[in-house]
Amino acid sequence: MADLNPEIFNLEVTNHELVKLAYDAYLANSRSSHAKTLKRGEVRGGGKKPWKQKGTGRARFGSTRNPIWRHGGVAGGRTGEENFTKKLSKNAKRTAVMQALSMKNTAKAIQVIDTLGIKDGKVKEVIKTLTDLKVAPKNVLIVVPEKDELTLRATNNIAFAKVVRPTFLNVFDIMNADTIVIVKDAVASIDNWLIGKENA
Repeated sequence: MADLNPEIFNLEVTNHELVKLAYDAYLANSRSSHAKTLKRGEVRGGGKKPWKQKGTGRARFGSTRNPIWRHGGVAGGRTGEENFTKKLSKNAKRTAVMQALSMKNTAKAIQVIDTLGIKDGKVKEVIKTLTDLKVAPKNVLIVVPEKDELTLRATNNIAFAKVVRPTFLNVFDIMNADTIVIVKDAVASIDNWLIGKENA
């Protein structure tokens, strides 16, 4: 069993604002802009004036494509080119990840294991390991040092588990996980990524 670095997994988190910002940024950056509305110049038809300018007693209109008409264009609608991304600095992201990991560790939701027990790349091998750990089959985040072919084959069909490498840890996955299982060899990589000399 590997010891967890207290600088990462034992922070005192008194303000959750940064974690919230990182969580919202993940969702915003995952959002795509597909919705598009038609402006009055893009609506089909409406080229003919609906009635003459004067003499009818009705308000004057030049086109049924007017936004106030039913089936008319949309004023100020979506263009399909909206940018929803939110930016956080690298240091802010890493600090938020450390805070999220500390919160999960405080909640005793993190387990460190020597190995996933994968020999032949079979799903049942990983299921057995999780069962032996008494991990509930619900929202499990597994952190591995590398995603090799056997690991992918053994975990891809486990609906309740997500497998990531240390540098792909993010606040969204951490906070949504009921249990985080870290393979021992990945602990050093987490340390190097979050507080290593290259980040000093």
